[in-house]
Amino acid sequence: QVQPVESGGGLVQAGGSLRLSCAASGRTLSGYHAGWFRQRPGKEREFVAAITWNGGRTYYSDSAKGRFTISRDNAKNTVYLQMNTLKPDDTGVYHCAATRGLGSLAPDDFNSWGQGTQVTVSS
Repeated sequence: QVQPVESGGGLVQAGGSLRLSCAASGRTLSGYHAGWFRQRPGKEREFVAAITWNGGRTYYSDSAKGRFTISRDNAKNTVYLQMNTLKPDDTGVYHCAATRGLGSLAPDDFNSWGQGTQVTVSS
């Protein structure tokens, strides 16, 4: 089973950018669809973005469209989330997840999860 490992979180001012990375231990990520989810303080885990196994299709939440870009480099076994024009409301723990079958983009559709990386956006 693939085990995602996130990195790249941190503290940034509003309007700034961060790039999150998701590498994999165990099996390669290249055969899996991948997604980014976040859990903001006091809220449930929510979908942010997803990408198919070959990068052919991408999906975004309304809040991510136009500001975030998901991409992958299967040669490096890594999935990225480029986040621009960050807002304080983007603060939360960002999790990378993987799945063999991409369904409704709900958290339950993904069965391999990383521990998460903290993103804090100050105003």
